[in-house]
Amino acid sequence: MELRKVQMTRGGTFFVTLPKEWAISNGISRGSVVASLITPDGKLIIDPKYQVEPAPKAVVIKPSPFLNREIISKYLLGYDIISVETKDRITPEQRDIIKRALSRLVGLEIIEENYGKIVMQCLLEPSALSPEKILRREHLITSSMYRDAVTALLDRDVQLAKNVIARDNEVDRLYFLLVRVLRTIIQNPGLSEKLDIHPIDCLDYRLVASLIETIADLSLQIAEYAIKFEGLELSSEISKALYDLYKIIHEAYENAVTSFLSRNISLAESIRDKEPLIKELSRKIESLSDTLPMERTQNLITVLFLLSRIYDNSVDISDLTTSKYP
Repeated sequence: MELRKVQMTRGGTFFVTLPKEWAISNGISRGSVVASLITPDGKLIIDPKYQVEPAPKAVVIKPSPFLNREIISKYLLGYDIISVETKDRITPEQRDIIKRALSRLVGLEIIEENYGKIVMQCLLEPSALSPEKILRREHLITSSMYRDAVTALLDRDVQLAKNVIARDNEVDRLYFLLVRVLRTIIQNPGLSEKLDIHPIDCLDYRLVASLIETIADLSLQIAEYAIKFEGLELSSEISKALYDLYKIIHEAYENAVTSFLSRNISLAESIRDKEPLIKELSRKIESLSDTLPMERTQNLITVLFLLSRIYDNSVDISDLTTSKYP
């Protein structure tokens, strides 16, 4: 670290000189224009290349037993060009792994392919992708998955349950996309300003996106139990109590995401107020489940556990609600 003394002109303007070596290495001369950016924690960033398009980040990986994980990892790290190369041929199995990975990653496309090489490029422009819009889309799909999973369970609708399971892949795709965009923002202060999101907020977005993705996974598991319940008649008492429980938890989840995005602290605080009623309904359903066959009783109790986890994740989302960063 190099310390420099702040000086002041006669007119009252503060200034500090730039390190000579840094100025020369970045082509700074008399009359050059640089950009200044104030970070949320009070640092001042001087950017000499704010108008220069960054060169695409490229990486080469070798086929391995962890090829799928390697591709996803490099995508999340913000690489624009990902090449899979080998001296031997890329096997059909490895090509299938690559294409399955592509199906989970938004914007990544194969632009070159031959005997021993496959080149993928992310065609998305980060500055055009608002983290809030991606999070809202992830939330809307997850919300519909949860609603339809419980509906499929109550109506013993196997086709609807299978449709819920199929939608989980889209939530994963949006989650990976959001992580990529957030990491790009953290590394690029100019992009942070353009998208109107402080780097300090990126961590909260990442956590909320992860919690929403978990709720989607829990909804998928409820849908799987809905398939197991095919042909089983639930009493009207169990059905009503289960529906009431679903409604309360769904409202809690919706309000949690709304409070986070709108920074509504009072709405966030209301999420915890639902806990006593949720526990009461869960106990009621558990006691009523004694009328079902043993295996189905165990399945219903597992569904209650999955519903309680969705509520717990909703509480965690609401806990991340903060007022606007100054």
